[in-house]
Amino acid sequence: MPFQRVILIAAGVVLAFGLFYFLFNREKAQVALNSISAVVDNDNTPLQTYQPLSIDALRNLKYDNSGITIERTLDPGSNYSRYYVSYKSEGLKIYGLLTVPNSEKPKNDWPAIVFNHGFIPPAEYRTTERYIAYVDGFARNGYIVLRPDYRGHDQSEGEPSGAYGSNGYTIDVLNATNSLKHYKDVDPDKIGMWGHSLGGFLTLRNMVVRKDIKAGVIWAGVIASYPDLLTRWRRNTPPPGLPRGATGWRQKLVAEFGSPEENPKFWNSISANSYLKDISGPLQLHHGTADTSVPVEFSEILKQQMKDAGKPIEVYIYPGDDHNLASSFNTAMQRSVEFFDKHLK
Repeated sequence: MPFQRVILIAAGVVLAFGLFYFLFNREKAQVALNSISAVVDNDNTPLQTYQPLSIDALRNLKYDNSGITIERTLDPGSNYSRYYVSYKSEGLKIYGLLTVPNSEKPKNDWPAIVFNHGFIPPAEYRTTERYIAYVDGFARNGYIVLRPDYRGHDQSEGEPSGAYGSNGYTIDVLNATNSLKHYKDVDPDKIGMWGHSLGGFLTLRNMVVRKDIKAGVIWAGVIASYPDLLTRWRRNTPPPGLPRGATGWRQKLVAEFGSPEENPKFWNSISANSYLKDISGPLQLHHGTADTSVPVEFSEILKQQMKDAGKPIEVYIYPGDDHNLASSFNTAMQRSVEFFDKHLK
Protein backbone atom coordinates (compact mmCIF):
# COMPACT_ATOMS: atom_id res chain seq x y z
CA MET A 1 0.00 0.00 0.00
CA PRO A 2 2.69 2.55 0.83
CA PHE A 3 4.25 1.88 -2.57
CA GLN A 4 0.91 2.39 -4.35
CA ARG A 5 0.37 5.66 -2.49
CA VAL A 6 3.78 6.85 -3.66
CA ILE A 7 2.84 6.01 -7.25
CA LEU A 8 -0.48 7.86 -6.95
CA ILE A 9 1.18 10.93 -5.44
CA ALA A 10 3.82 10.98 -8.20
CA ALA A 11 1.14 10.66 -10.87
CA GLY A 12 -0.80 13.52 -9.31
CA VAL A 13 2.27 15.73 -9.34
CA VAL A 14 2.89 14.96 -13.02
CA LEU A 15 -0.75 15.71 -13.93
CA ALA A 16 -0.71 18.97 -11.98
CA PHE A 17 2.49 20.08 -13.67
CA GLY A 18 1.07 19.16 -17.07
CA LEU A 19 -2.11 21.13 -16.41
CA PHE A 20 -0.09 24.18 -15.28
CA TYR A 21 2.12 23.96 -18.39
CA PHE A 22 -0.89 23.70 -20.69
CA LEU A 23 -2.68 26.67 -19.12
CA PHE A 24 0.48 28.80 -19.12
CA ASN A 25 1.22 28.14 -22.78
CA ARG A 26 -2.42 28.50 -23.78
CA GLU A 27 -2.32 32.00 -22.31
CA LYS A 28 0.83 32.79 -24.29
CA ALA A 29 -0.75 31.40 -27.45
CA GLN A 30 -3.85 33.53 -26.89
CA VAL A 31 -1.72 36.66 -26.48
CA ALA A 32 0.02 35.89 -29.76
CA LEU A 33 -3.31 35.21 -31.46
CA ASN A 34 -4.75 38.49 -30.20
CA SER A 35 -1.69 40.31 -31.52
CA ILE A 36 -2.14 38.74 -34.93
CA SER A 37 -5.86 39.47 -35.02
CA ALA A 38 -5.17 43.14 -34.32
CA VAL A 39 -3.95 43.62 -37.89
CA VAL A 40 -6.82 45.20 -39.82
CA ASP A 41 -7.37 46.43 -43.31
CA ASN A 42 -8.60 49.83 -44.44
CA ASP A 43 -12.21 48.82 -43.79
CA ASN A 44 -11.40 48.02 -40.13
CA THR A 45 -12.17 44.38 -40.84
CA PRO A 46 -9.69 41.90 -39.30
CA LEU A 47 -7.56 40.21 -41.92
CA GLN A 48 -7.49 36.43 -41.80
CA THR A 49 -4.73 35.20 -39.57
CA TYR A 50 -1.98 37.27 -40.32
CA GLN A 51 0.95 38.41 -42.20
CA PRO A 52 2.86 41.36 -41.04
CA LEU A 53 3.45 41.96 -44.75
CA SER A 54 0.43 44.24 -44.74
CA ILE A 55 1.00 47.98 -45.10
CA ASP A 56 -1.20 48.66 -42.08
CA ALA A 57 0.88 46.30 -39.95
CA LEU A 58 4.00 48.21 -40.98
CA ARG A 59 2.36 51.49 -40.06
CA ASN A 60 1.56 50.20 -36.58
CA LEU A 61 5.08 49.02 -35.76
CA LYS A 62 7.33 51.02 -33.47
CA TYR A 63 10.66 51.81 -35.07
CA ASP A 64 14.08 52.10 -33.51
CA ASN A 65 15.62 55.49 -32.92
CA SER A 66 19.16 54.45 -32.10
CA GLY A 67 20.86 57.20 -34.05
CA ILE A 68 23.89 56.61 -36.25
CA THR A 69 27.19 55.42 -34.80
CA ILE A 70 30.37 56.08 -36.77
CA GLU A 71 32.39 52.86 -36.64
CA ARG A 72 35.34 54.14 -38.65
CA THR A 73 36.34 56.83 -41.12
CA LEU A 74 36.91 55.77 -44.73
CA ASP A 75 38.87 57.40 -47.54
CA PRO A 76 37.06 60.61 -48.58
CA GLY A 77 35.30 61.29 -51.87
CA SER A 78 35.92 64.26 -54.14
CA ASN A 79 34.24 66.81 -51.86
CA TYR A 80 32.71 64.70 -49.09
CA SER A 81 33.69 62.50 -46.16
CA ARG A 82 32.85 58.79 -46.00
CA TYR A 83 32.11 56.74 -42.90
CA TYR A 84 31.38 53.12 -42.05
CA VAL A 85 28.40 53.41 -39.68
CA SER A 86 25.84 51.36 -37.79
CA TYR A 87 22.32 51.70 -36.40
CA LYS A 88 19.74 49.43 -34.77
CA SER A 89 16.81 47.69 -36.45
CA GLU A 90 14.59 45.31 -34.45
CA GLY A 91 17.49 44.87 -32.05
CA LEU A 92 19.90 43.99 -34.88
CA LYS A 93 23.04 45.98 -35.54
CA ILE A 94 22.87 47.05 -39.18
CA TYR A 95 25.84 48.61 -40.94
CA GLY A 96 25.98 51.02 -43.83
CA LEU A 97 27.85 53.70 -45.71
CA LEU A 98 27.39 57.37 -44.79
CA THR A 99 28.66 60.35 -46.81
CA VAL A 100 28.72 63.94 -45.54
CA PRO A 101 29.55 67.00 -47.71
CA ASN A 102 32.70 68.93 -46.80
CA SER A 103 31.45 72.33 -47.96
CA GLU A 104 29.76 74.92 -45.77
CA LYS A 105 26.59 73.54 -44.23
CA PRO A 106 23.27 75.17 -45.23
CA LYS A 107 21.48 77.26 -42.63
CA ASN A 108 18.97 74.46 -41.89
CA ASP A 109 21.45 71.57 -42.25
CA TRP A 110 21.91 69.22 -45.19
CA PRO A 111 19.20 67.49 -47.20
CA ALA A 112 19.66 63.72 -47.11
CA ILE A 113 18.98 60.65 -49.23
CA VAL A 114 18.39 57.10 -48.04
CA PHE A 115 19.99 54.93 -50.73
CA ASN A 116 18.41 51.48 -51.20
CA HIS A 117 20.63 49.14 -53.21
CA GLY A 118 19.34 46.34 -55.40
CA PHE A 119 19.82 42.61 -55.02
CA ILE A 120 23.37 41.44 -54.45
CA PRO A 121 23.90 37.92 -53.04
CA PRO A 122 24.28 38.58 -49.30
CA ALA A 123 27.38 36.39 -49.09
CA GLU A 124 29.06 38.51 -51.78
CA TYR A 125 27.85 41.92 -50.61
CA ARG A 126 30.41 44.40 -49.23
CA THR A 127 29.49 47.81 -47.81
CA THR A 128 32.19 49.72 -49.67
CA GLU A 129 31.80 47.95 -53.01
CA ARG A 130 29.43 48.49 -55.97
CA TYR A 131 27.10 51.46 -56.48
CA ILE A 132 30.16 53.68 -55.99
CA ALA A 133 29.34 56.00 -58.90
CA TYR A 134 25.67 56.13 -57.85
CA VAL A 135 26.40 57.22 -54.28
CA ASP A 136 29.04 59.66 -55.55
CA GLY A 137 26.53 61.29 -57.89
CA PHE A 138 24.39 62.41 -54.94
CA ALA A 139 27.15 62.92 -52.38
CA ARG A 140 29.16 65.41 -54.45
CA ASN A 141 26.00 67.39 -55.20
CA GLY A 142 25.40 68.42 -51.62
CA TYR A 143 23.51 65.53 -50.02
CA ILE A 144 24.18 63.43 -46.96
CA VAL A 145 23.68 59.86 -48.19
CA LEU A 146 23.01 56.78 -46.07
CA ARG A 147 23.25 53.43 -47.84
CA PRO A 148 22.02 50.73 -45.42
CA ASP A 149 23.31 47.21 -45.94
CA TYR A 150 20.12 45.31 -44.82
CA ARG A 151 20.20 42.48 -42.33
CA GLY A 152 22.48 39.54 -43.08
CA HIS A 153 24.58 41.53 -45.57
CA ASP A 154 28.32 41.79 -44.96
CA GLN A 155 28.72 42.41 -41.20
CA SER A 156 25.08 43.28 -40.46
CA GLU A 157 23.43 41.05 -37.89
CA GLY A 158 20.44 38.82 -38.62
CA GLU A 159 19.46 36.48 -41.42
CA PRO A 160 18.98 37.78 -44.97
CA SER A 161 15.27 37.31 -45.57
CA GLY A 162 14.66 38.60 -49.07
CA ALA A 163 12.32 41.51 -49.73
CA TYR A 164 9.08 40.03 -51.06
CA GLY A 165 8.11 37.33 -48.57
CA SER A 166 9.36 39.20 -45.52
CA ASN A 167 9.29 42.75 -44.22
CA GLY A 168 12.79 42.51 -42.75
CA TYR A 169 14.54 44.69 -45.34
CA THR A 170 11.65 47.16 -45.42
CA ILE A 171 11.92 47.56 -41.64
CA ASP A 172 15.69 48.00 -41.89
CA VAL A 173 15.12 50.94 -44.25
CA LEU A 174 12.40 52.42 -42.04
CA ASN A 175 14.81 52.33 -39.10
CA ALA A 176 17.64 53.72 -41.24
CA THR A 177 15.45 56.71 -42.06
CA ASN A 178 14.59 57.24 -38.40
CA SER A 179 18.27 57.18 -37.46
CA LEU A 180 19.28 59.45 -40.34
CA LYS A 181 16.68 62.06 -39.35
CA HIS A 182 18.40 62.41 -36.00
CA TYR A 183 21.93 62.66 -37.35
CA LYS A 184 23.43 65.98 -36.22
CA ASP A 185 23.88 67.58 -39.69
CA VAL A 186 20.66 66.39 -41.38
CA ASP A 187 17.59 68.53 -41.98
CA PRO A 188 14.80 66.12 -40.90
CA ASP A 189 12.32 67.92 -43.14
CA LYS A 190 14.37 67.25 -46.28
CA ILE A 191 14.68 63.49 -46.61
CA GLY A 192 14.52 61.77 -50.01
CA MET A 193 14.84 58.13 -50.99
CA TRP A 194 16.50 56.42 -53.96
CA GLY A 195 16.15 52.77 -54.92
CA HIS A 196 17.32 50.40 -57.62
CA SER A 197 15.53 47.16 -58.51
CA LEU A 198 14.75 45.45 -55.16
CA GLY A 199 15.63 48.80 -53.56
CA GLY A 200 12.82 50.36 -55.61
CA PHE A 201 10.38 47.92 -54.01
CA LEU A 202 11.62 49.02 -50.58
CA THR A 203 11.40 52.70 -51.54
CA LEU A 204 7.77 52.47 -52.65
CA ARG A 205 6.76 50.58 -49.50
CA ASN A 206 8.53 53.09 -47.26
CA MET A 207 6.85 56.02 -48.99
CA VAL A 208 3.33 54.73 -48.36
CA VAL A 209 4.15 53.84 -44.75
CA ARG A 210 5.97 57.04 -43.72
CA LYS A 211 4.90 60.68 -44.14
CA ASP A 212 8.37 62.26 -44.02
CA ILE A 213 10.01 61.06 -47.25
CA LYS A 214 9.59 64.12 -49.45
CA ALA A 215 10.55 62.61 -52.82
CA GLY A 216 11.52 59.26 -54.29
CA VAL A 217 13.59 58.22 -57.30
CA ILE A 218 13.50 54.63 -58.53
CA TRP A 219 15.66 53.00 -61.20
CA ALA A 220 14.44 49.73 -62.78
CA GLY A 221 12.25 49.12 -59.76
CA VAL A 222 10.33 46.04 -58.68
CA ILE A 223 7.36 48.32 -58.13
CA ALA A 224 4.41 46.19 -59.20
CA SER A 225 1.54 45.11 -57.00
CA TYR A 226 1.76 41.62 -55.51
CA PRO A 227 -0.81 40.25 -57.97
CA ASP A 228 1.36 41.56 -60.83
CA LEU A 229 4.48 40.10 -59.20
CA LEU A 230 2.71 36.73 -59.27
CA THR A 231 1.72 36.85 -62.93
CA ARG A 232 4.11 39.23 -64.71
CA TRP A 233 7.47 38.48 -63.09
CA ARG A 234 8.60 34.87 -63.32
CA ARG A 235 12.20 34.54 -64.42
CA ASN A 236 13.27 31.21 -65.90
CA THR A 237 16.56 31.29 -64.00
CA PRO A 238 16.49 32.86 -60.53
CA PRO A 239 19.57 34.94 -59.69
CA PRO A 240 22.31 32.97 -57.89
CA GLY A 241 22.91 33.47 -54.21
CA LEU A 242 19.30 33.97 -53.12
CA PRO A 243 19.10 33.77 -49.32
CA ARG A 244 17.20 30.97 -47.64
CA GLY A 245 13.56 32.01 -47.33
CA ALA A 246 13.71 34.39 -50.28
CA THR A 247 12.32 31.74 -52.63
CA GLY A 248 8.93 30.09 -52.53
CA TRP A 249 7.10 33.13 -51.18
CA ARG A 250 4.60 33.01 -54.04
CA GLN A 251 3.59 29.43 -53.35
CA LYS A 252 3.54 29.99 -49.61
CA LEU A 253 1.25 33.02 -49.75
CA VAL A 254 -1.12 31.47 -52.29
CA ALA A 255 -1.32 28.27 -50.26
CA GLU A 256 -2.12 30.21 -47.08
CA PHE A 257 -4.36 32.98 -48.39
CA GLY A 258 -5.60 31.84 -51.79
CA SER A 259 -5.06 33.52 -55.15
CA PRO A 260 -5.64 37.24 -55.76
CA GLU A 261 -8.93 36.32 -57.43
CA GLU A 262 -10.01 34.30 -54.39
CA ASN A 263 -8.81 36.78 -51.75
CA PRO A 264 -8.26 40.26 -53.22
CA LYS A 265 -8.52 41.90 -49.80
CA PHE A 266 -5.37 40.17 -48.56
CA TRP A 267 -3.33 40.80 -51.72
CA ASN A 268 -4.33 44.46 -51.78
CA SER A 269 -3.40 44.79 -48.11
CA ILE A 270 0.24 43.84 -48.76
CA SER A 271 0.65 45.86 -51.99
CA ALA A 272 2.05 49.37 -51.72
CA ASN A 273 0.29 50.13 -55.01
CA SER A 274 -3.06 49.94 -53.19
CA TYR A 275 -2.02 52.85 -50.95
CA LEU A 276 -0.74 55.39 -53.47
CA LYS A 277 -3.22 58.05 -52.29
CA ASP A 278 -1.16 58.09 -49.09
CA ILE A 279 2.26 58.33 -50.74
CA SER A 280 4.48 60.87 -49.00
CA GLY A 281 5.87 62.67 -52.05
CA PRO A 282 6.36 62.73 -55.84
CA LEU A 283 8.12 59.94 -57.72
CA GLN A 284 10.58 59.88 -60.59
CA LEU A 285 11.06 56.55 -62.43
CA HIS A 286 13.82 55.42 -64.80
CA HIS A 287 13.73 52.17 -66.80
CA GLY A 288 15.48 50.65 -69.81
CA THR A 289 13.52 48.76 -72.46
CA ALA A 290 16.20 46.03 -72.67
CA ASP A 291 16.02 45.29 -68.95
CA THR A 292 15.97 41.48 -68.64
CA SER A 293 15.70 41.48 -64.83
CA VAL A 294 12.65 43.67 -64.22
CA PRO A 295 10.07 44.37 -66.95
CA VAL A 296 9.73 47.98 -68.05
CA GLU A 297 5.94 47.60 -67.86
CA PHE A 298 6.24 47.80 -64.06
CA SER A 299 7.24 51.47 -64.37
CA GLU A 300 4.58 52.10 -67.00
CA ILE A 301 1.86 50.55 -64.81
CA LEU A 302 2.93 52.53 -61.74
CA LYS A 303 2.87 55.72 -63.80
CA GLN A 304 -0.81 55.16 -64.58
CA GLN A 305 -1.61 54.11 -61.01
CA MET A 306 -0.02 57.30 -59.66
CA LYS A 307 -1.99 59.41 -62.13
CA ASP A 308 -5.20 57.61 -61.15
CA ALA A 309 -4.41 58.46 -57.52
CA GLY A 310 -3.83 62.11 -58.45
CA LYS A 311 -0.16 62.00 -57.46
CA PRO A 312 2.78 63.60 -59.33
CA ILE A 313 5.16 61.33 -61.19
CA GLU A 314 7.86 61.60 -63.86
CA VAL A 315 8.87 58.59 -65.95
CA TYR A 316 11.89 58.25 -68.23
CA ILE A 317 12.17 55.26 -70.54
CA TYR A 318 15.57 54.53 -72.14
CA PRO A 319 15.32 52.58 -75.43
CA GLY A 320 17.74 49.65 -75.57
CA ASP A 321 19.22 50.23 -72.13
CA ASP A 322 19.75 47.53 -69.52
CA HIS A 323 18.87 46.94 -65.86
CA ASN A 324 21.65 49.26 -64.64
CA LEU A 325 21.00 51.97 -67.27
CA ALA A 326 24.65 51.60 -68.23
CA SER A 327 24.32 53.53 -71.50
CA SER A 328 22.22 56.32 -69.98
CA PHE A 329 23.81 56.54 -66.55
CA ASN A 330 24.95 60.17 -66.75
CA THR A 331 21.59 61.36 -68.09
CA ALA A 332 19.61 59.40 -65.51
CA MET A 333 21.84 60.61 -62.69
CA GLN A 334 21.54 64.24 -63.77
CA ARG A 335 17.75 63.95 -63.91
CA SER A 336 17.73 62.28 -60.48
CA VAL A 337 19.86 65.01 -58.88
CA GLU A 338 17.72 67.75 -60.45
CA PHE A 339 14.56 66.06 -59.16
CA PHE A 340 15.90 65.89 -55.62
CA ASP A 341 17.16 69.49 -55.88
CA LYS A 342 13.68 70.61 -56.85
CA HIS A 343 11.96 68.85 -53.96
CA LEU A 344 14.58 68.87 -51.19
CA LYS A 345 16.54 72.09 -51.64
